[in-house]
Amino acid sequence: MDDIKQLIGKELQDFEDKFADSVKSHVPLLDRIMHYIVKRKGKQIRPMFVLLSARLFSKEIGESTYRAAALVELLHTATLVHDDVVDDANQRRGLFSINALWKNKIAVLVGDYLLSKGLLLSLNNNDFRSLQILSEAVKEMSEGELLQIEKTRKLNIKEDIYFEIIRRKTASLLASACAAGAWSSSNDDHATEQMRLFGEKVGIAFQIKDDLFDYGSAKIGKPTGIDIREKKMTLPLIYTLEHAAPDTRRRIINIVKNHNTEKDRVEEVIQLVKASGGIDYTKQKMLQYRDEALAILHKLPQSDIRDGLESLVRFTTDRTF
Repeated sequence: MDDIKQLIGKELQDFEDKFADSVKSHVPLLDRIMHYIVKRKGKQIRPMFVLLSARLFSKEIGESTYRAAALVELLHTATLVHDDVVDDANQRRGLFSINALWKNKIAVLVGDYLLSKGLLLSLNNNDFRSLQILSEAVKEMSEGELLQIEKTRKLNIKEDIYFEIIRRKTASLLASACAAGAWSSSNDDHATEQMRLFGEKVGIAFQIKDDLFDYGSAKIGKPTGIDIREKKMTLPLIYTLEHAAPDTRRRIINIVKNHNTEKDRVEEVIQLVKASGGIDYTKQKMLQYRDEALAILHKLPQSDIRDGLESLVRFTTDRTF
């Protein structure tokens, strides 16, 4: 990751400064919360995809690219704040969530504030195409979340529905980051669509990697079995249910439905998934989407920026956290 950041180190620092400025308000409470949000920033993968995608088509990037990156981060942060309220989550990236510190009402308003700041940032600068790209992503994310909630109730998700859910819920934002970055420096519809498709495939691979963590080991520093406890139907479990003997399938469904808070039962499901080949199959699908993304990328001329993007793609599937 460090070598990737060196490629766009100055641009990333400029983005961080501009993002911090973009969330300022005249309300002391909001400023305290925004300061907390800025200080606990994550790996910044999405802004990096915006900046690198823009650099693919221009040696220098302008203010429109920085605004596109800020818009992506504003909308992403807003959805995370709202997600924590919906999930009643008290932590985010190992730190207290906004709703844990300031309660749900304020958290919802903070999410709304971030959304409005993103809209105004684009509208005030006539970045209508970037706003269209990102608005489509927010719509897709909401639809994906609702589709997952609807299907999870019945535990009858098939593989095609799973991919539709993660395409909308997770991949759409990464796709829009790459598309907005490409548009900001090229103003080319074909290049923008190709980068959107590239980002979508990377986003799907990224989510599959997250799903695999649920069946990992304690070495990654993340508890296993969380998705099972929350009755989330991810690809390893879907594959296992589709290929298991009827009695094994009934047993797994019974555990997920009725015993999903019992540690030994959850561990039993994890072992059944591993024994079924569900992990190997899921890794295979993850690498398939990664390679499809790289095939799109490799249609562009070789450069340090293209190599950096490839490294970032590989990081999404090789990461251990």
